[in-house]
Amino acid sequence: MNEIWIVDDDQSIRWVLEKALTRDGFAVRAFGSARECLAALEDDSPRVLVSDIRMPGASGLELLQQFKTKRPATPVIIMTAYSDLDSAVSAFQSGAFDYLPKPFDLPSAVELIRRAWEESEREAAVEEIVDQGLDMLGQAPAMQEVFRAIGRLSQSNVTVLITGESGTGKELVARALHKHSPRAQNAFVALNTAAIPRDLLESELFGHERGAFTGAQQTRRGRFEQAEGGTLFLDEIGDMPAELQTRLLRVLSDGQYYRVGGHQPQKANVRVIAATHQNLEDRVRQGLFREDLFHRLNVIRLRLPPLRERSADVPLLARHFLQASARELGGEPKRLTEAAMRAMSAFAWPGNVRQLENTCRWLTVMAPAQIVDVKDLPPEVREGGPAGEAANAVRPPVSLRPEATADAGNQPAGGLPNGAARAEVAPSSGAAGLLQPGDWSSLLELEVARRLAAQAPEQRAEGGSELMDQLTREFESTVIGTTLKHTRGRRIDAAVRLGIGRNTITRKIQDLHLEDGED
Repeated sequence: MNEIWIVDDDQSIRWVLEKALTRDGFAVRAFGSARECLAALEDDSPRVLVSDIRMPGASGLELLQQFKTKRPATPVIIMTAYSDLDSAVSAFQSGAFDYLPKPFDLPSAVELIRRAWEESEREAAVEEIVDQGLDMLGQAPAMQEVFRAIGRLSQSNVTVLITGESGTGKELVARALHKHSPRAQNAFVALNTAAIPRDLLESELFGHERGAFTGAQQTRRGRFEQAEGGTLFLDEIGDMPAELQTRLLRVLSDGQYYRVGGHQPQKANVRVIAATHQNLEDRVRQGLFREDLFHRLNVIRLRLPPLRERSADVPLLARHFLQASARELGGEPKRLTEAAMRAMSAFAWPGNVRQLENTCRWLTVMAPAQIVDVKDLPPEVREGGPAGEAANAVRPPVSLRPEATADAGNQPAGGLPNGAARAEVAPSSGAAGLLQPGDWSSLLELEVARRLAAQAPEQRAEGGSELMDQLTREFESTVIGTTLKHTRGRRIDAAVRLGIGRNTITRKIQDLHLEDGED
């Protein structure tokens, strides 16, 4: 499974590729025909298949078709002469990872095969996660913190409040908390309090006795009773009517409740997990949510980050959803080109993970070829669409203007030399003003060049320059200061987001004379 298979009737091509790939550390297996390759496929499979398009017997296209029916997720690279380019494009659209025109530049060919290998490894990682039955995916630090919290709560029955925007996966977290709790063998019952009419919500929660109201022809168990011994998940708790907030508070404090129309108290052995996309503190201040209930629910709070704060997880999630959609709808999973994946990762996803999942379903049905390029993405993703405001909030427009400052030789650590360009937030909201990923390194290159050009002769002498120290301090000040603003001064959160230790960030805040934040 960790080999690269090469199929070509030309022995010299097989030999050259095999030697080059072996030298780069890959295990290689070569075949002289499609028939030999398909026979080997009965007992083994490669990580990447590289095949010529024209061979005696079965062609490379026929091999591609048969291979994809047995190993749909394995990348296939088709080698072709320029005269067969149309056929190669057809193969590309039919599911080939890419095509390699002959004669090829050997380093470029090895690099293409390496990319296919890396793609195969990513697909294998997603399949492994799915096989393990994990409901949530995420490698970003913010999600890793959520996973750690779930682990710490695994043996607890404590009440949990989950906050986060719509579509971030709050119910998945609630189910994970239940699955890894002592109550896992009992029921998990979910209720969206915003989706139930006010008049029916009380009966839905606590049940009712026969004859309690018109239409109550028999006794009915409520969600608390259904979740006995297990977990009750109350979604959109912020929309619960005031009178029901009082009843819920009584259950949480006394462990008892009454069915509608009932006179016998019912005991509630239920763990309550609540979730909301609203700011409950604001609703408490507005008199829309009981403060005592808020404190009962807010024993442990888990905040789920929006997808725009964990954009590094978009490729992992997209591959997972494309595979899941292919299994559900039947067919081979669509694959995103690198450009399409970059566009997906750059999109702000106002609908969060749910919107990404729906987009992958759309691509599974609507994308014209197996390989999905930028032009195949939905317009709102391709063009930015409704994500414009959110994207601007994450990456504010910038303008560059020269700063008239003191001489570079007397420049303080936090300043810029004469004529340097300073990036600052500009009032313009035009897309042309956005600082694109990678632009900061170009600005840094210009800044270093300006400072080197402005150095006095004595600074250029051995040991006379402090340029590296100045740039390092400015870099660290900018990174740590920006992160502290993002976390509202919370040092622990900032350290986690930056991937450094708490002691390290505390020391650097002191050394760099940054404004102190609060934990």
